[in-house]
Amino acid sequence: MSIPAFDVLDTDALIVVDPQNDFCEGGALAVEGGAGIMLLINEIAAQFKTVIVSQDWHTPDQISFASNHEGAVPFTAIEVAYGPQMLWPDHCVQGSNGADFHADVAPAIQRAAAIIRKGANPAVDSYSAFFENDRQTSTGLSGLLRGLGIKRVFICGLAYDYCVRYSAEDAVREGFEAIVIEDASRAISPDTAQAARDSFAALNITRL
Repeated sequence: MSIPAFDVLDTDALIVVDPQNDFCEGGALAVEGGAGIMLLINEIAAQFKTVIVSQDWHTPDQISFASNHEGAVPFTAIEVAYGPQMLWPDHCVQGSNGADFHADVAPAIQRAAAIIRKGANPAVDSYSAFFENDRQTSTGLSGLLRGLGIKRVFICGLAYDYCVRYSAEDAVREGFEAIVIEDASRAISPDTAQAARDSFAALNITRL
């Protein structure tokens, strides 16, 4: 596997989304093939002057955990104050091994200019590296990128159909050109992966 051919500029940034143990094989919310993209992410990151990494960082009482809703099961949706919310198995709990970055992606993590922790508010989940799911609470990533003079972002990681998708959509809404690197991303479900591709097409987000 090799990265697609593209020219990386000083005004580009790579955003690596949630390359964490719980999203890889053996984790609480494993994405098939998740661990297999880590070495490719390192290869890609080595080409960028600016690398940003996001990290799911939940408290045990996170609203999106099915275990916190009596009788609820993972992968069903509920209504919360900010709208529909998918329920998940407990994952990426602060300080746990599952929340740690996968060991194979260490070179990319070492290159990171910043690590954006998201989902720390127990009352609001956070897919996007830019905004929590209430669509109002910023992680600060937009301001950081603007301060670094970034115009275009390349996005990869886990999972393609949720946190990568929402990050790419928000990047465009925040005024950045967005490119999703599909070889370095993996999806939870074929159906939601197709929904992500449809969204990318509607927003003129490039897929590599």
